[in-house]
Amino acid sequence: MFPKFRSRRKKRLEPEILAQLKLYIDSRLTASDLTAEKLCEDRCVAPQVENEITYTAPSPRPEEFAKREKPLYAPKPHRDSCFAPRMDAPMQGARTPGAARSLDEALMGIDESFSEMVMRKIDERGMTDAQCYKKAQLDRKLFSKLRGNRLYKPSRQTAVALAVALELSLDETRELLMKAGFALSHSSKFDIIIEFFISRGNYDRFEINEALYEFDQMLI
Repeated sequence: MFPKFRSRRKKRLEPEILAQLKLYIDSRLTASDLTAEKLCEDRCVAPQVENEITYTAPSPRPEEFAKREKPLYAPKPHRDSCFAPRMDAPMQGARTPGAARSLDEALMGIDESFSEMVMRKIDERGMTDAQCYKKAQLDRKLFSKLRGNRLYKPSRQTAVALAVALELSLDETRELLMKAGFALSHSSKFDIIIEFFISRGNYDRFEINEALYEFDQMLI
């Protein structure tokens, strides 16, 4: 797949862009790794207390038990007291203020779906459906499924390809990926490369794929 992709290339990625991309990836991955290590240390390492002195009281001698004024064990409460309801506790099944009345009412406020956002952005850009899926190099049948199914869930590569074809901003790209169940993460070279190009307003699919190829990532 990759050699065939290179044979279709008309231009290589400029060395200056490639150098900037390497620095960008290293800075993002380093920050993410340090954060992950810090979280691991906070969760896995038990706190140590210096100069902690513990005192254990000596057990009483057998002859001292008779001198105690109070019994060693308190009498058990009456069993009926265990079933007495607490007046300050809410009754089971009581509805708290502000709680959703039903699941149907909660689902009425569902947000815009992935396919709906794609169609809205196509109209805002003044594009046709054919222009969009050809620019994203998607199959027409796949795009028809996306248009016909409101709850269609694409792959990560398809979602990113549509974001690049629609020339979305970085915030819009994050929103579109979130609607598909994905996110741009700094623990993934693929995501960092996509973020690098979109944040610079570079939507050249060939350059993006060349950069992904250089770092052994899946192409869009």
